[in-house]
Amino acid sequence: MSEHKIFSMAFAKVYPAYVNKAERKGHSKEEVDQIICWLTGYDQAGLEAVISAEKDFRAFFDEAPCLNPNIVLIKGVVCGVRVEDVEDPLMQKIRYLDKLIDELARGKAMEKILRS
Repeated sequence: MSEHKIFSMAFAKVYPAYVNKAERKGHSKEEVDQIICWLTGYDQAGLEAVISAEKDFRAFFDEAPCLNPNIVLIKGVVCGVRVEDVEDPLMQKIRYLDKLIDELARGKAMEKILRS
């Protein structure tokens, strides 16, 4: 079975879409970065390095310093699929990130997005 094409897609190609989605709804790039850093453990410099190196999604998550232990609290539906039911671990991480960006775009409070 072939793997999903998003796994080999550069994170830097999708990152602007995350930022645009947030900005269209009155949120900032900094908020998107805060969410990504919370989820993955990257600091701002590390996130910028991954983006400029054009690492793919597999490398982006494989090299993440430390996935947030509260990742298991992320629940809900993205593109008609429950994120907690996604079987492929990498696809699930991508869906978690999509879910968090969706929550930001929908105006959910940052404390709730970050499961604080």
